Amino acid sequence: MARYILRQLILLVPVLIGIMTAVFILFQLIPGDPAVAMAGERVGDEELDRIRHELGLDRPLPIQYAYFVKAAFTFDFGDSVRTRQPVTGELRQFFGATLELSLAALLIALAVGIPVGVIAATNRNTLLDYGTMFFALVGISTPVFWAGIVLIYLVSFRLGLFPIGGIINNRLDLQHITYGYVTDSLLTGNWPALRSSLHHLALPAFVLSTIPMAIIARMTRSTMLEVLGQDYLRTARAKGVRERLVITRHALKNALIPVVTVIGLQFGGLLSGAFLTETVFGRPGIGRYVVTAIGARDYPAIQGTVVVVAVFFVLINLVIDVLYAFLDPRIHYT
Repeated sequence: MARYILRQLILLVPVLIGIMTAVFILFQLIPGDPAVAMAGERVGDEELDRIRHELGLDRPLPIQYAYFVKAAFTFDFGDSVRTRQPVTGELRQFFGATLELSLAALLIALAVGIPVGVIAATNRNTLLDYGTMFFALVGISTPVFWAGIVLIYLVSFRLGLFPIGGIINNRLDLQHITYGYVTDSLLTGNWPALRSSLHHLALPAFVLSTIPMAIIARMTRSTMLEVLGQDYLRTARAKGVRERLVITRHALKNALIPVVTVIGLQFGGLLSGAFLTETVFGRPGIGRYVVTAIGARDYPAIQGTVVVVAVFFVLINLVIDVLYAFLDPRIHYT
């Protein structure tokens, strides 16, 4: 297992090089001059030349590409064109909030999606099955930004049950460690901040979870239907094993491998979905950060975001591969 993990980490190198090559080419194809976007069109040529030199844009393309790839592997992306702050520090600050939102959405999706899929499979072709799958279809078809706007109006504006936006009550002070507000509240024992951050997190996390929740429910139902007809389940029932244990201990465990694959893919997709959710709910995070960076043609910020997200995707796939071995003892990695 250790050798397999090490081999996968080594394979991360060509993956990152390929991603950075594609990003570099796309940067060159984007119309406009980053120096002009940074300084404005009324700035003189001398000032524009100084900014281009500072950003390295006056170097030959192969040299620019070399520095571009080097930054990806050293995680030293320089300073943001827009804020003049180190990009690595800004990514650490904003990525913590986005990761917390994505994790909360995934937990909600798992807590609802897997039980719903099991219930639908064990009640196949009944009204309960049709009803749960209908709502799953609605969840997949509903855009995140539309669901967010509707719930903000109904639940926050009309009923006043949740805050309309933000990430924590502005009157509360919180010491930042991971920049995940719920996590930092727990680590510092700041209970008022914990209540406030959870209150602000609940609605956007639920909105973000709707699509993966529906996909997980449908996949769980499909794999459970395949497993429920297997001979070993009939043998377990013949031995007198209670139906609840047959479903949870035998059927569900064997049906989870395809579901785990979907969970990994959905967790990665939650990061992109978080971009829209953060915009709708006014939450600071990596989504709003990169959207602003794209508008300002902030190359270092965009590059840093792409690298962090790419590494995150690869590591998620590695974790999923390792989980396969725990779920199915027949799987061995060498």
